Amino acid sequence: MTFTEFTKEDFDLIAKEYAPLAEAAKKRCRTDEEFAMVQKAFEFANEAHKNVRRRSGEPYILHPIAVAKIVVEDIGLGCKSIVAALLHDVVEDTEYTVDDIKTLFGPKVASLVDGLTKIKNVLDNEDRTKQSGFTTESLQAENFKRILLTMNDDVRVVLIKLADRLHNCRTIEYMPEHKRDKILSETMYLFIPLAHRLGLYSIKSEMENIWLIYKEPEDYNYIAEQTRNKVDTTGRQIDTFIAPIEAALNAEGYNFTIKKRVKTPYSIWHKMRTKRVTFDQIYDLYAVRIVFDPGTDDPVKERKQCYDIFSTITSLYRYQPDRLRDWIKQPKNNGYEALHCTLMSKSGMWVEVQIRSKRMDDIAERGIAAHWAYKNNGYISENDSEMDKWLEKIQNIIKSPDLDSLELLDIIHQDLLASDIVVFTPKGEQRTLAAGSTALDFAYAIHTKIGEHAIAAKVNMKLCSLSHTLHQGDQIEIITAQNAHPMLDWIDFATSRHAKRKILDYFRDNEPEILAKALEILGTRQTGGKPVPKQADRIIINGGIKYIIASCCNPIPGDPVIGFKNPDGSFMVHKKSCRVAESLASTRGDKVTVPKWIDAAHVTDFPVKISLLGIDRVGMLSDITQQISLSMGINMRKLVLGCENGIFEGTIELFVGDRDTLEKLITSISHISGIQSVVRMEL
Repeated sequence: MTFTEFTKEDFDLIAKEYAPLAEAAKKRCRTDEEFAMVQKAFEFANEAHKNVRRRSGEPYILHPIAVAKIVVEDIGLGCKSIVAALLHDVVEDTEYTVDDIKTLFGPKVASLVDGLTKIKNVLDNEDRTKQSGFTTESLQAENFKRILLTMNDDVRVVLIKLADRLHNCRTIEYMPEHKRDKILSETMYLFIPLAHRLGLYSIKSEMENIWLIYKEPEDYNYIAEQTRNKVDTTGRQIDTFIAPIEAALNAEGYNFTIKKRVKTPYSIWHKMRTKRVTFDQIYDLYAVRIVFDPGTDDPVKERKQCYDIFSTITSLYRYQPDRLRDWIKQPKNNGYEALHCTLMSKSGMWVEVQIRSKRMDDIAERGIAAHWAYKNNGYISENDSEMDKWLEKIQNIIKSPDLDSLELLDIIHQDLLASDIVVFTPKGEQRTLAAGSTALDFAYAIHTKIGEHAIAAKVNMKLCSLSHTLHQGDQIEIITAQNAHPMLDWIDFATSRHAKRKILDYFRDNEPEILAKALEILGTRQTGGKPVPKQADRIIINGGIKYIIASCCNPIPGDPVIGFKNPDGSFMVHKKSCRVAESLASTRGDKVTVPKWIDAAHVTDFPVKISLLGIDRVGMLSDITQQISLSMGINMRKLVLGCENGIFEGTIELFVGDRDTLEKLITSISHISGIQSVVRMEL
């Protein structure tokens, strides 16, 4: 922040930016008194931040205004949240205290501002780190813990913090690169999964795209350009696809709107990376969203209309059965409800169609705020709320007395990323478990005593062992015996933290002599009790400085990289998009550096791996190897190719000097007759 006298242009800009917020707030506030409080908060914050500028040179007050806009327009929160968003930096950055806020704006606003102040950028002040007695890692984990703890007091604090983080991401270009990398890594590690779990799709998507712009700029630019080209050439086909749907729904008397959506650059990039496909193989680039007003508050009638609309549109176009996603019968744990299907257009293009009621669309776009608004109006019962169950589970984890902050952060991170399955009790009651859960996990989820006395299970009426892995929609009955008790090998296949802890509690209370063995098994469970071979990190010395090339992502010259300074003065170098690097930057923020690629002209043996897919023919292998070895002079170290029913696929590991060489190689192999795709993989 800098301090310079505001000009007339600055004051005009502030007024211009505040005007649309005032309009949005006026519609959201329930009384004139509430809107007067918003106006008062703006005037107070504007005076408090007077003559203060952001790194961009703009008046600082534009940041709280922007955060408040996100709070009301994207999240849909009300008066007190708008006021808190406008005031959220006042206590941190000015002479005013929380007590001052309480006197002027009341206890609830003061509580929200206090919560936001406590979780603001603790690691920006290195002296605070030293004075606190915490290590850098544990202090940053404590910061995240505070964020999550506020969900128990008032989830609005977390929602305003997400709005604050989104605007910081929008203006991140003005940050120095090392700070930018730290903020974006934190964003991907915690805030994006948190936005997803709270159902804030638009915020999640925007943060993902900003992350991609700075972490993998070449990939982002390529995908954005290809998407624009595809939309320009095929956009009219979507309009042609929509026209019969629109006519049919109008004829049946529905009150609806149809929206067109193009897959986001990040979601395309992620799919290309995880599915190992090229851009041209992304067949669900387009989506069409049908949002209808059911004209009733009856959830049964609302859901019936969803299925009726599905019946109407599938009478017009053929649909792909294995791409049908019914999140109406089984909503996602973030409250998301919709019916998704993929239809074949008359021009031969697959198009995803999403069917939502207006209520479902509100929840999908605004997440937990809309979810609770409908719930408070009596629409959603407590028992139906997967969101409430998840929030309760998170609070139980956070309050666990035997977890340090780093362990807690790891558990929360894994939970945020975990996918879930829905299973059923013998009476048809719904239970949500993590994907990969076993029958034993289900038993402990029902009740600790059921778990302790379990001996077997019936899954879909078929007798199974307790180690049986459950799948979506399974119905499970646990068979118990009064004299049964937990066995040592249960630690080996229990996957939930709850089940493992209950098993350990049993041994601690009843068979303490076995507890040490149980803990040993638990410690080696992730590797099956066997050591895991890891590639050795590569070391390059340049100018007397040791650069360690991380084996988890194997960056090569030309890749965007992030560095971490080690105590011995060496630098660990990762790709910016590496998941390990994201985790490190989220717990070792003060160690982040921006290494420039060293002069590695003399180093030509950076290992990379590519995957190939194509139509087999005589001479295919010879053409590939000649292109690599003879035409481009690149050394191969491993080649695995297989052919079945005329289709070949495989992988090649080779050594290159830099990313430019690799991309030229991929392009040259792609031009070989019969090759369908060539994609870089993680080693």
